[in-house]
Amino acid sequence: MLPKSLIDGLDKRRLRNLLLLFFLALAVPTAVLVWQAYSQLKWEAFHQHRGVAEELTGRIDTRLNDMINAADTGSFADYTFLVVSGDPSANFVQRSPLSTYPVSGDLPGTLGYFQVDTDGVFSTPLLPSEATQAANLGIGANEYADRAQLAEEIQQVLADNRLVQSRQDLGVRRRVATPPAESVAMFSAKATAPIEGYSQGVFDQLNEAKEDRGLYEDDAEVTRLDGNAVEAYQAQQRLNRIGKVSDLKLDADLQKKSEQAERESSLDEASSNSAFAPGRSKRREQIAIPESAVPLGSEEIANAVGTTDLRISTFESEIDPFEFSLLNSGHIVVFRNVWRDGERYVQGLLVDQRTFIEDVIGSRFTNTALADMSNLIVAYQGDVIHTFSGRARSRYRNVAEDLDGALLYRNRLTAPLDRLELIFSIQRLPPGPGASVLAWVTLVLAVVFAGGFLSLYRMGLSQIDLARQQQDFVSAVSHELKSPLTSIRMYGEMLKEGWADEDKRQSYYEFIHDESERLSRLISNVLRLASITRNEPQFDLKPTNVGELMNSTESRISNQIVRAGFELRFKTLNDAEKATISIDEDCFSQIIINLVDNAIKFSKNAENKVIEVSCKRLADGRILFSVRDYGPGVPKDQMKRIFQLFYRSESELTRETVGTGIGLAIVHQLTLAMNGTVDLVNAEPGAEFRVSFSSTDPTKGVDTFGRNSR
Repeated sequence: MLPKSLIDGLDKRRLRNLLLLFFLALAVPTAVLVWQAYSQLKWEAFHQHRGVAEELTGRIDTRLNDMINAADTGSFADYTFLVVSGDPSANFVQRSPLSTYPVSGDLPGTLGYFQVDTDGVFSTPLLPSEATQAANLGIGANEYADRAQLAEEIQQVLADNRLVQSRQDLGVRRRVATPPAESVAMFSAKATAPIEGYSQGVFDQLNEAKEDRGLYEDDAEVTRLDGNAVEAYQAQQRLNRIGKVSDLKLDADLQKKSEQAERESSLDEASSNSAFAPGRSKRREQIAIPESAVPLGSEEIANAVGTTDLRISTFESEIDPFEFSLLNSGHIVVFRNVWRDGERYVQGLLVDQRTFIEDVIGSRFTNTALADMSNLIVAYQGDVIHTFSGRARSRYRNVAEDLDGALLYRNRLTAPLDRLELIFSIQRLPPGPGASVLAWVTLVLAVVFAGGFLSLYRMGLSQIDLARQQQDFVSAVSHELKSPLTSIRMYGEMLKEGWADEDKRQSYYEFIHDESERLSRLISNVLRLASITRNEPQFDLKPTNVGELMNSTESRISNQIVRAGFELRFKTLNDAEKATISIDEDCFSQIIINLVDNAIKFSKNAENKVIEVSCKRLADGRILFSVRDYGPGVPKDQMKRIFQLFYRSESELTRETVGTGIGLAIVHQLTLAMNGTVDLVNAEPGAEFRVSFSSTDPTKGVDTFGRNSR
């Protein structure tokens, strides 16, 4: 129970505010601690997955560098159709390994290989040189047409990106319909013609950081093109990138915290970058290239594999490492510079961007646990060019502003792929170890706090109600004591002074007697209440005959009922008077008297002023005593509350009936103490109180259920 000093002066609103402050004083620090623990678990899970992302980036970078290094091992001569095999003195030639069709390469998505000489002349190992015939080299007309079409597509892609000059007059349909011999001559005449004003420096500009690098960055050139071409080019540019990395809505707080922890642990990110950075340097090689010594169509070159009458030129070349660039058309170009006799050649391969990224990067990403909780963004020079949505996200994101979440890890690949950047963003961070325990602890704490708050609130309300009821009880007792004492004193003085004649004296004596009985009942109830409240009730339970008990009770209550102006109806049914019950007679009498007193008070205005007191045996052997009046009855919402201590349906200021609010509570307590039950039903009209006790066999001292009597 709450201290009385705390209850005094409190109403329900102040109690609620006080407990709410107490609840917040406990809940807020607890919530902060739980949140800190959750944040720590979240960060640990983040750091763990960041390590996985870093390791995956390293594996992807290593694989890409291995692929490019494998492609870089190709000789300068491999970019021609025929190469010298083995010892150059053996005059043994064969097709270049890069001349296979369909094209296969070390890099996924390879479309084909190309070479551009100092004059800007485009060539490809897909087609033989001008001094040979495709038919004599075992290439049929259909295959040659396919090769020529692919060669033109490669040249056109390079031309669209200003790397070589466009051959607008060499259409695919025209060349496919052209016989192989004429097609060779036509392609050779167009593709090997020097380009006026051409400079290989355009390859050097590929990896320059420009906002809008492409075919139409020169205003003078734009003016020479029609609007449809410019619009088509700009549309292609939009398709080749999703947006800017700067437009990504990524929260980098956790990544910064993780990087700080790594720096404190001497695990600087720069060291991880150099851990898988391969060495790149120029190399020199001796190259042997066959030169045809016979005219076109000679029988000696019919099979192009074997010993032929060819001049073999041997020279030394200097080969730069491969460089990597993304063209405005969306294709990837991997190229290198080769220096031969002071002349520069550009050799490389053209790669389909989507196939390349999905095979090398996407396949590795989707096979890891990261795909369940994060997205992978591939960026090139600040532009988002591809995204891989985790399995938790089914919608493909194609706008940079839609790419949100927490930044898990980002890093650039090593040269020559250092313009590619992998960015991992978290969409759903899995709970770390201990998260489930923390969740259960949080739930238990929430239930305890909420339950404790409600329990304290209800307890406080009950204490406030009890304090108010006690005050009402004191007021009621004072009124109940003062009224009869005043009346007794007044009539006593009148009798003492002889102011009453013989006719009135008897009525005055009876009134004094009735008021004395009323005071006795009140004092008896108060004393009984005090005994029950101190948990010190003393009962003398002994077997009592119901008939004798009813006669004794009738004599005690008859005068009270008659003087109140009511008619008493006393009934005993079903041979109940022969039964025996184990009770305390004084307590039983007090129960019946309190019930009768309650019936008189609440039915004084009833038309039928009758009090019925009955007794009957129930089917289960129990003895039921009932007291019924014909008053207004009890409202249903109060039927379960009227047995509560100090409960009154009326305010002390507005009530019209006398009483202290303890009579029915004492009835309830005494009945339970004697192993009985008490109940209330609305009899319409009136109310009927029912009290039942188990009967016993007077000869054996055992009740009808076989239990020993007390």
